[in-house]
Amino acid sequence: QVQVVESGGDLVQPGGSLRLSCAASGSIVSISVMGWYREAPGRQRELVASLSKGGEINYADFVQERFTISRDSAKDTLYLQMNSLKPEDTAVYYCKIVVKTRSSLLNQDYWGQGTQVTVSS
Repeated sequence: QVQVVESGGDLVQPGGSLRLSCAASGSIVSISVMGWYREAPGRQRELVASLSKGGEINYADFVQERFTISRDSAKDTLYLQMNSLKPEDTAVYYCKIVVKTRSSLLNQDYWGQGTQVTVSS
């Protein structure tokens, strides 16, 4: 079993900052990719940022250098530092990990339950 738990979502004013965390645990042998996605009401879930095992980072165009993804490998924890938040950043933010487990050495996707980020004055 693999667990993915996000935290850090909150209500913040435009221009503010938040730091999201994603803790992965369970029977993980290796993590290939960890990433943040978001889903706003009426819109499809979209990639925000991802970080591969080899250190490759990808950001969505809308991030515009406002967000920073990072990882504490010792803790299997992923972070998303979000600065200069805008109302259009309002969404549920999800963490996805791609891992090999003790029961299967094929890469599998696991999602967290999401954390709400609301940017409003």
